[in-house]
Amino acid sequence: MKLSGKIACITGASAGIGKACAESFAAAGCNLILLARRLDRVEELGEILRDKYGIKYYAGKLDVRNRDEVERFFKNLPKDFNEIDILINNAGLAKGMGPLYENEIEDWEIMIDTNVKGLLYVSRAVVPGMVERDRGHIINIGSIAGRGTYPGGSVYTATKHAVNAITNSLRKDLTNTEIRVSTIDPAFTETEFSIVRFDGDKERARKVYEGFQPLLAEDIAETILFVATRPPHVTISDVVIYPTAQSDFHLVNRKN
Repeated sequence: MKLSGKIACITGASAGIGKACAESFAAAGCNLILLARRLDRVEELGEILRDKYGIKYYAGKLDVRNRDEVERFFKNLPKDFNEIDILINNAGLAKGMGPLYENEIEDWEIMIDTNVKGLLYVSRAVVPGMVERDRGHIINIGSIAGRGTYPGGSVYTATKHAVNAITNSLRKDLTNTEIRVSTIDPAFTETEFSIVRFDGDKERARKVYEGFQPLLAEDIAETILFVATRPPHVTISDVVIYPTAQSDFHLVNRKN
C-alpha cells in the first residue's frame, strides 16, 4: 500500500518512537500532523522532514490529557490536513517504580490521563472522520506491559492493558467499515521513556539498558511503517517486539 500523499497524525512526536515514526512516514511520502506538548521540537522536526523529503507538515502544541484542547485542535485543522488517513496514538509515559501502596497518586493520574484518556480523546476526535470516509488506520502504541504484570508497575501495566482492550474493542466497533486497527507492543526500547519514569534521573535510566542491546525507536518505527503499508485487505492486529536479549519483563541476558 502506497503512502505517498496520505496524511499521518502522530501524537507524542517530539522524541522517541513518535519522532522516529515521523521520519519513517515522511520518507514514505506521507504528509504529517506532528503533535506534542513541546511545540518548538515538532516545528523543528517538521521543517527538517519537509526539506529532506518534500512533504507537507502541520505542527501543533497538544496535551492529549486536556479534552477541550484535543477537541478544539482537531475541529480547527487546516483544510489540507483534516482528512487523516493514519492515526498513530503514540503519546504515553510511565511514572515511578514503587509499590502501589507507596506511589504518588499524582503519578497515577498522569499515567491514566495520558495513556488511557488521552488515547480515547484523540481517537474520539479523529475516528468519526475515518468512518465518514470509510477508510483509515488507527495504530496504538502499547507495551508488553499490557500483556502481563510486574512489581512496581501496577498502574502503568493497567493503563497498557487498557490500550489493548480499547484497540481490540475498537476493531470490533469498526467491523462494517474498511478501517484497520492495530497495536504495537514493544519491550525495552531506549528512548526518553525511562528518564521520564525516574523524574530526570539519567543515571538510573541508563542502568535499565545496561549490559544488553535494547530496541531503538527506529526499530519500532520500521515495524509501524510495515504494518501501515500492508495491502488494504490485510490488517496486522498486533505486534509484540522484544530485543533479542530479552524474553520477558525482567528476563534479560545482561553481559555484565
